[in-house]
Amino acid sequence: MAEVRYFVSPLGPVYQRLDQLAWLLLRAMYGGFFIPHGAQKLFAMFGGGGPIKTAEGFARNGLEPSLFWAYYLGSLEFFGGMLILFGLFTRPVAALFFGFMFVAATWANVDRGYFWTKGGIEMPILLAVLALVILIRGGGAVSVDRLIGREF
Repeated sequence: MAEVRYFVSPLGPVYQRLDQLAWLLLRAMYGGFFIPHGAQKLFAMFGGGGPIKTAEGFARNGLEPSLFWAYYLGSLEFFGGMLILFGLFTRPVAALFFGFMFVAATWANVDRGYFWTKGGIEMPILLAVLALVILIRGGGAVSVDRLIGREF
């Protein structure tokens, strides 16, 4: 691999020291983003309706069996978000998030256009691509996966 040459060379060591922290920050923010969404679906927190109200909304949108999907997606968001945040089972969980966001972008939101302000596919596409990057890269140096010496 070719040596990196920086335009402002004194910043090179700073970037290198912060590299693993940057990956931890991205992975933790991605997992942390989903936890409150899962808490809405599972526990009716943060203004959410809990599993029954979530299932009713899914049923209205044709997502059946709606109660299964309410529990599955709530669990993926809440518990999967925690796993991504801590970097445990990072790649398999990232694969599940990729599938979830791919479906959200191509099925659930496609008729609403592109922009997230109208409920469009912009945010699910971004979240799907981030999940794909996490799937490829794994938990990184600062993760439970690396701590226990097991990665998928």
